[in-house]
Amino acid sequence: MKSVKIHREKTGLFSDLANELVYQQDHLKEFIQQEFSLEAFETQMEKKQANYPAANRATVADVLKTNYSAGDATEAQQKNLALLAKENTFTITTGHQLSLLTGPLYFVIKILHAVRLAEELAIKYPNQNFVPIFWMASEDHDFAEINQVNLFNQKFSWTTEQTGAVGRFTLENWSEFIDGIKALFANRPEAEIQTVLESYTGANLAEATFYLVNTLFGTEGVLVLDADQAKLKTLLAPVFEQELTKNSSFYAVEATNQELKKAGWNAQAFAREINVFLLEKGTRERIQYDNGVYFTDSGTRFSREVILEQLRHHPADFSPNVILRPLYQELILPNLCYLGGGGEMAYWLQLKGVFEAYGVVYPLIQVRNSLMLIDEATQKKMENVGWETKDLFSDVDAQKKAYVLANASELDLTEMREKQQALIDSCRNLVNVVDSSLTGYLEAEMTRMSKQLDNLEQKLIRAEKSNYEKVLNQMDQIKEKLFPNGGLQERSSNFFSFCADGDVQTHLAKIKAGIDPFEKDFVVLYL
Repeated sequence: MKSVKIHREKTGLFSDLANELVYQQDHLKEFIQQEFSLEAFETQMEKKQANYPAANRATVADVLKTNYSAGDATEAQQKNLALLAKENTFTITTGHQLSLLTGPLYFVIKILHAVRLAEELAIKYPNQNFVPIFWMASEDHDFAEINQVNLFNQKFSWTTEQTGAVGRFTLENWSEFIDGIKALFANRPEAEIQTVLESYTGANLAEATFYLVNTLFGTEGVLVLDADQAKLKTLLAPVFEQELTKNSSFYAVEATNQELKKAGWNAQAFAREINVFLLEKGTRERIQYDNGVYFTDSGTRFSREVILEQLRHHPADFSPNVILRPLYQELILPNLCYLGGGGEMAYWLQLKGVFEAYGVVYPLIQVRNSLMLIDEATQKKMENVGWETKDLFSDVDAQKKAYVLANASELDLTEMREKQQALIDSCRNLVNVVDSSLTGYLEAEMTRMSKQLDNLEQKLIRAEKSNYEKVLNQMDQIKEKLFPNGGLQERSSNFFSFCADGDVQTHLAKIKAGIDPFEKDFVVLYL
């Protein structure tokens, strides 16, 4: 299996800040604890071990053990569940929204990157244990962002009128969605994909996602964590109380935002005075405060005493927003590193002050590997049109023109243009001798002549293009396959689009083999 690496800046597909996070974290040192590297984990382990309460470890280990008590754990997961209770065990975490059927390809890439990083750390630090964690963003309430999936150039959506935290959505009308997916693989009744699709069910979307991720990555020892649980929220309750009464994270983020602005960067996430939501049936609403009263947009109102009393007895009714979610993660997990996409990691730069305000160790942060997958059919098309990896990132219209010109010698108008220029020069000399007042007229005529030659060339190229229609169409097909709607493949295409044969683990293994957790460049992977 071949892979080609390209500097991210040369692709033109990543922001300047994302590239800084990958290549030059030392330029951002005032906004992070320390630059990501293999050696940095030694210091990070020392800091985390000194700061992480044994009670928090016991709680999260117990919650995960309970979640897997129904016999859903593989041998690798059982091992990691036991290790998690030990003080020399640390986690490597990534997370994502509950995208339907894993959503964009990078959902899978994220998790496999976490697996590979844990494996490399186990080699470097054999006296410690490293467990990959997938954090489900089950409390997110933006259903529109996750309710469709692109598979084999078809869009599949789940229709429901439910609102609030998406992880709590019951699976009403689920069969309409999942049956459409199953129909795509109906000719593979015995294939592995059938087991995967059958596993994608449960009491709600969080449970269905748990089972799906478990089926895909259980053999890798990945533990799936749904933090929307009362026992875990109890650990966060003191943070919620401080948010409600002192607005600590708001002031910390505002101060950092000013420093980011001075450094030339824009803030990615917006901090509220209270960065806490209230979770009720069918709603997840921001808690606001004015004139001694806490309230939500739907009209729920609390006095200070009442809201703090509810927090003490029902911490699961409260939910962290984007500013506090990372803190929640690092508070409850013995985590060393969080990894995600460039845009996602950019808002972590706003959060160091929040961690300091609450006395929680800020983790190492890493931008995940970014991959482009090229299947055999696309490779054959590339061979047909004569493209190499570097050609994938060039303008397709310019490539079409270059192809036609290179393959149609009769369209070489170089000699004609040289003769035209000679004619222009002769006419200029003649006008200068006979009547220089005609210079303006001459130049206008010469410009018109040049445009006529240009028009002739374009018409000849269009006519010639029809002779190469198959090759030129293949160029478009390659571009659309690898850059859907002009964007990165990993942000649109679904992993299962690469599983037309019904096999799953084989294709996951190929992607995993193409991931190097210490690779910074963009990776083009020929499957």
